[in-house]
Amino acid sequence: MILPPLTQAEAGLRSGCLTGGPQPIALAMDDLIMVGFGRAWVTRDGASVWEESPQTNEDDCWKAGDAEAAALADPDHDWRIVFNGALSSATYQRHGAGRWVLVERGRGFCDD
Repeated sequence: MILPPLTQAEAGLRSGCLTGGPQPIALAMDDLIMVGFGRAWVTRDGASVWEESPQTNEDDCWKAGDAEAAALADPDHDWRIVFNGALSSATYQRHGAGRWVLVERGRGFCDD
């Protein structure tokens, strides 16, 4: 199920003037899938494809482009990248080739 993307205002993020109306928040393909204190992961239809571990360093970390490559090889699924840190969480969903947009934002695992 494709979820609607969140804009900066809907996600509670401060923003300047957005020319042409509110735009979805998207990941760049070189963004690291890593939170450090917490956990980040990639899913296909809810099943984990890659997960950050406490031992993961930047060199071992997937980037959004790695998730995109996996999704391109198997595109007819619900692909998501989840960042779950101590004070915030964010879920990005693939909305077409190379387009991963913010669909959920939360207060992190300390609020569980």
